[in-house]
Amino acid sequence: MSEEALRVYVKLLRASRAVLARVEPRLAGAGLTPIQFGVLEGILHKGPMSQRELGRTVLTSPGNMTDVIDKLEARGLVLRSRCPGDRRSVLVGLTDCGKALVSGLFPLHAADIAAAMAGLSREELCSLEAPLSKLGMAAAGALCAGVSPLAAPAVATHLPPDSSLSNE
Repeated sequence: MSEEALRVYVKLLRASRAVLARVEPRLAGAGLTPIQFGVLEGILHKGPMSQRELGRTVLTSPGNMTDVIDKLEARGLVLRSRCPGDRRSVLVGLTDCGKALVSGLFPLHAADIAAAMAGLSREELCSLEAPLSKLGMAAAGALCAGVSPLAAPAVATHLPPDSSLSNE
């Protein structure tokens, strides 16, 4: 790994952690983890999705997604149902309670993100968008191609382009 890559990785990681530290308290106050909120927000903006789609949207493993959905379902925020076209597939949708929670929380969460990133100008934010997307796709592609994480450059988390939280 080059020195430049290592320096940028550390700065990216520190910046990411600092932004999360600014936005997580509101989510925690609502009794949600960032992944749980991501599931609720994804369903709010895209409609019911399979657990597999949700896992790809919030970047978590199938096993963890099952646990996340179990917890949200136990709180009455989501509901599982069989997909009409494929009874093997399970769709996850919002309950009225879940929709009310995420609809009220999303604008506040978006404002928290904006406040956490206020240290950058609009132009700086826009200039970061393409390189970060490229980095995320390249890193994800290396993993999909079977490159060992130890042999690959540092992997940065990438939200899919269709994620409404990514503002892409």
